[in-house]
Amino acid sequence: MFEALSDRLQGVFKKLTGQARLTPENVRESLRDVRRALLEADVQVAVARDFVARVEARAVGEEVLRSLTPGQQVVGIVREELESLLGKSPVTLAGSPHLPTVVLLAGLQGSGKTTFAGKLSLWLKARDKRTLLASADVYRPAAIDQLERVAAQAGAGFWRAPDGTAPVEIATGALAEGRRRGFDFLVLDTAGRLHIDAELMGELQALKRASRAHQVLLVVDGMTGQEAVRIGQAFTEQVGVDGLVLTKMDGDARGGAALSLRQVTGKPILFMGVGEKLDGLEVFHPDRLAGRILGMGDVLGLVEKARAAVDARDVARLEARARKADFTLEDFLEQLQQMKKLGPIEEIMKMLPGMPKAALAEAAPDSARLRRYEAIMQSMTVKERRQPRVIDGSRRRRIAAGSGSSVSDVNRLLKDFDQARTLMKRLRHGPRGLAGLRGRMR
Repeated sequence: MFEALSDRLQGVFKKLTGQARLTPENVRESLRDVRRALLEADVQVAVARDFVARVEARAVGEEVLRSLTPGQQVVGIVREELESLLGKSPVTLAGSPHLPTVVLLAGLQGSGKTTFAGKLSLWLKARDKRTLLASADVYRPAAIDQLERVAAQAGAGFWRAPDGTAPVEIATGALAEGRRRGFDFLVLDTAGRLHIDAELMGELQALKRASRAHQVLLVVDGMTGQEAVRIGQAFTEQVGVDGLVLTKMDGDARGGAALSLRQVTGKPILFMGVGEKLDGLEVFHPDRLAGRILGMGDVLGLVEKARAAVDARDVARLEARARKADFTLEDFLEQLQQMKKLGPIEEIMKMLPGMPKAALAEAAPDSARLRRYEAIMQSMTVKERRQPRVIDGSRRRRIAAGSGSSVSDVNRLLKDFDQARTLMKRLRHGPRGLAGLRGRMR
């Protein structure tokens, strides 16, 4: 997500902060590079032009040029203007005092509305909200069946109208069902088209009235680039939109839609879809996204991801066992499985501030090796994981065969585990133990 834009901007700012002194001329030259980077990222021309003009007006001021760190100040100005472009502060999904809160999903065909309905249900479930899903898409084959499967995966309620029911009647029926069963939210999926037409817009307007929608969320495929802006404008003007959702952002190296949509439509971006799985949903935080684009990381996002994925009690228990030198292969396996819950290691490391690409490639653990280690440990018996000393040559051959690896892979795992346990023992003894470990490693 935003990789090409991030690389270009970081290159521009590295050159800018390396200048002995800043002048209006070299600031403008750098900002021309920024404008080119934005256009290459599929940001709308008018948005890119206005953004650079605002930055330039602030960056060539006397206060910045006479500063002791002018280059860094310019980077700070760019970050502030990026945050302003993206919306300044996060906007959450508004609830209604009259239950259920009705959320109507709109968008073109293939934008990811049905999957987002499941993701939103899971997100609301984590906040102790009960959600009912219903589909008014009577045109696409198996669309209603697909939403029913998604509802089951998300642990949400689902309501299906009798075959042949018109979309508007589905909306009124779903609302009545949501009220009768006491759901907090009703998420109504709608039909899309391959293009914007009068029939689509008319049906959405009728569904909005019939369902008494409190929130209309426009779901936009983030990979459509500048076309997303035209889609956003049309839906906002003809249907009325309360918020935006960008899907498939994990597969988009440009990300210009996110930088253009908020500015052009005047509507906040609420969520970003960052994966095909139902837990691949992020609340849109403009300040954090600006930091990630500029290579400043997203530590708060990383902390939230860790809290959501890892049980704090398990972490405390593992830490206590490590301090007692009671760390086993069973604990080692549990640690690896907790790391997997956070997502790809490479993506996690990108959220750390100041992590250049070269360092990222060098520091990132070998994901294939970690998967192989997990398979090896799962091929062991409970006794072998708890008492690694019993693993002799014949056991190693059996474990290797059972995990589809080699005996040398098993040996390497056991060696790495021994080194980790030795380090933990040294850490128990404080600085003196650590100094002794350093001496042995030399």
